[in-house]
Parts: sequence; structure tokens; C-alpha cells
Amino acid sequence: MNLQDLGDRIRDRRKKCGLTQTDVANAVQISPQAVSKWERGENAPDISSLPALSQLLGVSIEWLLGCHSVDKDVIEVTVMDVRARAARKKSEQLEPRDFANWTNSICYQVTECVLRFGGIPIKTRGAGILCFFSGSQNQDRGVSAALNASKLINEPLKLGMSSGEIYFGTIGHPDYAHPDIIGEAVSIALLNSEWAGENTESGLAIDQRTLSGLEKTKTTTAKRTQVNYKGISHPVMIVELEGPRD
Repeated sequence: MNLQDLGDRIRDRRKKCGLTQTDVANAVQISPQAVSKWERGENAPDISSLPALSQLLGVSIEWLLGCHSVDKDVIEVTVMDVRARAARKKSEQLEPRDFANWTNSICYQVTECVLRFGGIPIKTRGAGILCFFSGSQNQDRGVSAALNASKLINEPLKLGMSSGEIYFGTIGHPDYAHPDIIGEAVSIALLNSEWAGENTESGLAIDQRTLSGLEKTKTTTAKRTQVNYKGISHPVMIVELEGPRD
């Protein structure tokens, strides 16, 4: 196997997906330096990293290794939508430039919490972001990021999560397209954050699929509610998170 060819494939595919080396490192749970060495042809990914890497980049393992194969663009992830609850009120109270500075501060803090647990920010949504966690223990890392953000950020948040398959790729006119995620899990995460903001004290709501996928993270939960969202063809079981369990 030619390491430089492998590195070129990883780099080209990463850039096509709109990902940074740090994004790849977070998703595969390795260091950015290791990704850099792959792309420079100095080293090859460990065999244990190939499934998560291929899933993130939307290609098969065979494609990564230089064999002809059809690309994939559907991956299994945990999606998180998190925003400040007070955004609308702040927009009325502050001058536009001050509101922009406040919004940037929230987005920065939330993004740092997401990156700490290996998440991949996709886009800002007002005073907050939409992101996802892929690879091993993505539910655990997503919930840990949610609890961390709720603990550290000095603003009440509304946060929704959902796990499932999504499409990850560029969306929009070719001249303006950017990486995005689409799928039912995305829709439910967005709906869950709105529901959490209106119906919970903690502001944190995840679906049962996310809770069931937890392997290590122990949490305390409050009420469980079955919700029938408009546009979702089946009921969604929502669980309010209160915090980590000792």
C-alpha cells in the first residue's frame, strides 16, 4: 500500500466534506498530529480506526485502501442542537453589535464544550450550534458534552439530542454549498431542543435512542414524555436530563 496515495485520498476526501484535521481527529478519537501524519504519507491509520474514519468520510474501507468502491454518505451519529434560551429577549434588549458579540460568545463556549468531547460543529443556529458526534461511544460523548455545556456556560440553554442515521455532505447551490447534515435524527434533535426550552427545568432533552446507546455515562433523568411531533410519523420518547450520576 502506497502511504502517500492513502494520505492524498484522506486529505482530498476530508476537504470535500468540509472537515478540518481536528474534526477528523475528534471523530476517530486520535490526535490531530496523527491525522497530519496520515495525510503527509508518514503513517497509516491503525486498522481499528478505519471503520470510524470511513464512516465519517462517507466512503468504504476498500476505497480508503485504494480499491474501487461506491462512496457512502449516510452515517450513524448522535446529533445535538444547543442554543441560549434568552436569545430572543437579548435581541430586544441589546443593540445589534452588542447582540452579535453576545451571540458569538455563546457560540464560542458551546463549540469548545463540543470539541472537548470529540464533536463536529456543523453550523451556528442563532446563539448556539448544530453539531454531531460520530464513531465509538458517540451517545456517551454527546451527553457528556451536553452536561458540560450546561454546567459551564453562564446562560440557560435549551438542548436537544437524537441518535440515528443522517446524510452528511454538501448541500445547496455549488457556488454556495457547505457541509450539512440531514435526516430524521436532525429533525428530532431540533424539535427536542425547542421542547426542552418550553417544558423542562434543566433545558436538556434527549430521545430514548440516545439514552439506550449510553455505554459509560451515568445520568440522572427526570420525566419521560411521549411526544407526537408534527412532521414525524411516529411518537418520540423524550427523556429530560438532570445531570451526571455519581
